[in-house]
Amino acid sequence: MSEVLNDLTVFVRKKLENSPSCHDWEHTKRVLKNALIISETLINDKIKVDMKVVKAGALLHDIARPEELTSDSKICHAQLGAELVPGILEHLQISDISHTAVAQCVRAHRFRNRGQKPKTIEEKIIFDADKLDSLGAIGVARAIHFSGRIGSVLHNKLEVAVNSEPYSREDSAYREFLIKLRYIPDKMLTSPGRTIAAERYLFMEIFFKKMNEEFYGISALV
Repeated sequence: MSEVLNDLTVFVRKKLENSPSCHDWEHTKRVLKNALIISETLINDKIKVDMKVVKAGALLHDIARPEELTSDSKICHAQLGAELVPGILEHLQISDISHTAVAQCVRAHRFRNRGQKPKTIEEKIIFDADKLDSLGAIGVARAIHFSGRIGSVLHNKLEVAVNSEPYSREDSAYREFLIKLRYIPDKMLTSPGRTIAAERYLFMEIFFKKMNEEFYGISALV
């Protein structure tokens, strides 16, 4: 990375170092790695990608997570993060990157956003890179970690899981898979993102089938 992006890396790492591990600095590093993999594939396919925007967008995509957490999710980290981006880039004297383009990557990356769908290739890359970190072995680990953090059960059956409330005792990692994660591959916006997501989804499907088998003596997703 350039010296400028190194300064941004230091800034983001300091901001997120005390965040819960589902959305901490390590998560941001993985999203950056995913974004670089997707971008490289697209560039090899002759698709033009602004790599400075991609790198800055990946680094800043969760910059407002601490504020969202302390507000009990009343603040949308994607919206606030997008509003903070220009000031951060100006503070770090980063002038050779489009502040607007980076802000839009941050604003459009959130899975639950309404009316903020990614439009540019850079926005789509950041969206996909972030979603990939919810899938595969990392996705399973993050889902179990979160369920443990809120005090939910380790595992439950399909009927119980899908009919329970978020942040409840029954809000297991399996519920997160059933309600949200298994639908992510169909929402990916880039070709390499879809390919990687499909592979990671298969691992999760096998994992939860095995969980059901070991818990209840059944192998189907029930």
